[in-house]
Amino acid sequence: MYASEGAVYVLTNAPAGNAVLVYDRGGDGSLSAAGIYATGGAGSGAGLGSQGAITVSDDGRLLFAVNAGSNTVSSFRVRSDGLDIVDVAASGGATPTSVTARGGRVYVLNAGIPNGVSGFTVDVKGRLSPIPGSSLPLSAASTAPAQIGFDDEGGTLIVTERGTNRIVTYEVAADGSLTGPFVHASAGPTPFGFAVDKRNTLFVSEAGAGGGASSYRIRDAGGLDGISSMVMTGQRAACWAVVTRNGRFGYVINAGTGNISGFAIGSDGSATLLGANGITATTGGNPTDAALSHDSRNLYVRVAALGEIAVFSIESDGSLTPRPSLNGTPAGLAGLAAW
Repeated sequence: MYASEGAVYVLTNAPAGNAVLVYDRGGDGSLSAAGIYATGGAGSGAGLGSQGAITVSDDGRLLFAVNAGSNTVSSFRVRSDGLDIVDVAASGGATPTSVTARGGRVYVLNAGIPNGVSGFTVDVKGRLSPIPGSSLPLSAASTAPAQIGFDDEGGTLIVTERGTNRIVTYEVAADGSLTGPFVHASAGPTPFGFAVDKRNTLFVSEAGAGGGASSYRIRDAGGLDGISSMVMTGQRAACWAVVTRNGRFGYVINAGTGNISGFAIGSDGSATLLGANGITATTGGNPTDAALSHDSRNLYVRVAALGEIAVFSIESDGSLTPRPSLNGTPAGLAGLAAW
């Protein structure tokens, strides 16, 4: 939040009433509880199998969260003393699990059958209005989709499909309507989380056998060109992915082995392991989501099995230095976002 260095946000995902937990972020990356705010919707009470269930606008002034149990998306204004809920809108489908925001637009991934995406304009106050022509299907009715997000320029929308081993893209028109889906085979098994760097490199975690990541260059009109294919880490269940603001480093979070694999990302988009053994840092437990602070100084990883959010400082060489974790987080949480 504005009174501190920033904040970290997570969803309770409670069926009786979803809410956002807010943690203020100190200058050293440390976290302290700063409140709980009802979303006006219901959670699912179970893991969402996604990345991006909660997200912050580019300027940090608005926050958006999915309500998987009530098929809605909520918007909040971020203030120095907390969150103000602004709007709750129908998600345009069933079981929304991921949301992304860019330049006055918000798009939601609906994981209920049939799978699809839907878009909204958002005004400066955070009010949501559906965009005509923005509700489109994925590559099939049931794809086990994991995340929705933008490319760096805001002209392409991206969705990973775990169940089909595909990545689908959509071209975003000036009015926010979509053309697509354009279907691309994933370079590795079970594409899950992803992040995009400032050169429009798409960095995707792969949760299938062997664990790893692949990188692609995003072209105009929803095109993808493969760069690094199936860079294996030797770890298990690489499900969440982040990339630093300068585009130099990417990290995948390995749910099956309780650790993090770091990658160096070249100017050509190539991805190479920071360490030969594929382990850059250890979280323990079964890490279940990740987020970077907006300045990319800190990496936050939610470790549900341990009831904590692990905190790491990102060093100039991409290595991760553990900081004191935030302990005692409630069970059943979903999503993770940071500013």
